[in-house]
Amino acid sequence: MNNTEEVRLPSLGLALIPIIISIAIFVIGIGILKYPAEIMLVFSGIIFCLFAIVNGNKWDTIITVMGSKIKKALPAILILLSIGLLIGSWLISGTIPYFIYYGLKIIDPNYLYLMAFIVTAIVSTCTGTSWGAAGTVGVALMGIAQTMDLSLAITAGAVVSGSYFGDKLSPLSDTTNMSSLAAEANIYEHIKHMLFTAIPSSIIAIIVFFSVGLGTNTHDTNLTHVQDMLSTMTKLFNLNILLLIPPIIVLIGSLMKKSPLIVLFISSLAAMILALCFQPVSLGNIFTAAVEGFNVDILKESIPSLDPSIITDDVKSLLNRGGLYSMYNSTAFIFYAFFFASALEVSGSLKVVLQHIIKYLRSTGSIILATLVTGFATICCTSNALVTFFLIKDIYGDVFKKKGLHPVNLSRSMEDSVTITEVLMPWTVSGVFIATTLGVDNFTFLPWSIFNLGGFVFSALYGFLSPLTRGFGIRKLEGGETSNSTSSGQSPSV
Repeated sequence: MNNTEEVRLPSLGLALIPIIISIAIFVIGIGILKYPAEIMLVFSGIIFCLFAIVNGNKWDTIITVMGSKIKKALPAILILLSIGLLIGSWLISGTIPYFIYYGLKIIDPNYLYLMAFIVTAIVSTCTGTSWGAAGTVGVALMGIAQTMDLSLAITAGAVVSGSYFGDKLSPLSDTTNMSSLAAEANIYEHIKHMLFTAIPSSIIAIIVFFSVGLGTNTHDTNLTHVQDMLSTMTKLFNLNILLLIPPIIVLIGSLMKKSPLIVLFISSLAAMILALCFQPVSLGNIFTAAVEGFNVDILKESIPSLDPSIITDDVKSLLNRGGLYSMYNSTAFIFYAFFFASALEVSGSLKVVLQHIIKYLRSTGSIILATLVTGFATICCTSNALVTFFLIKDIYGDVFKKKGLHPVNLSRSMEDSVTITEVLMPWTVSGVFIATTLGVDNFTFLPWSIFNLGGFVFSALYGFLSPLTRGFGIRKLEGGETSNSTSSGQSPSV
């Protein structure tokens, strides 16, 4: 790193050249032409590599920095792979289907909007995927709303709100893991800190959906979609309360702050044992689901009397997922992102630009708002959360540290400006998927996506109100100049 410090730094004008080129590559390549984000990262990384070499750096320096980043991220990478193992084992054991089954059973047509939020929140939290919740349970809820002649816009907003609740807070969610990884924050501390924005957003969502539902005239309707899903779950799995053991292990391990890697492995092992005890599968099927991902065809082959017609596309899209292999793309993406981030760091371009930006970010509120706006603008341009997370970390990571702000503030800002807002824009990948799946335009359900809008608003409010609230909702680094970590009731992460 001494070599990096001895080389000359570019002027502001020169520093902006590779940054502008890189932004153009992301906006045009990823945002407009929909090219793979990986190759766009490589191209942008090459631009910064050339710029770094021109300014006196060496290729070995870039590789050294990249190796350092990968070394720090190795535990998180292993956790990411373990989550794939966990999802596959939870599915074949019946743990996730158990949650889905009882989540569906609580639907009450008289409170459909409220139930749409709650049920999709349960499903997305258990599965860690907003797309899976919206594309299965969400579709069923939209069908019920249409039959009852209820507002499809409100129902879609409730589905989106609930779906992204789990995508934001579930330890199984890839964005939850990747945002904490990018910000270098412990995932459990990250999830805990997100509750400051998730809880008030959820409360407002519940109040709105409950109040609007009370003013709606409901009548008897055909709940065929839900009943079919319930029936299918009981035919595919032996559902019993013991299937709660794996998530209980994760919960206890989280509360005790044990190593996430060990907790996830023990939970996966428990799920495999439960699958062998209760489900009509072999040990080989269990290992296949854990490594390659669960496929409902495993059960179709194991239950000769099963009617194949009950395994619909909705059932497959909900259950066919997980496994170690499912995380390989995300794991590989980390290496591409680190190559880009390393070249960006060594080039000195970001450092020069930050020196001019930081002087305008004097308060906690201005730093967090700048992070939120940058995150939202970047995800709108790239439509790729992983790219955005690492870009935001490289832009604002040191700013948060210098201001004595804990990394969980950065990771939460990423989630509140990236994860839960992407779906609201009609030109993003998530926005297109959700609008097409639910049959409602993005700008039509946007006003009713209460949870998604709330995260952005509350993150900014906590920042600007921190001087008046003694830092409530803002976690300081231990020993910081204005350390106020105890005000939020949290202790520094290990």
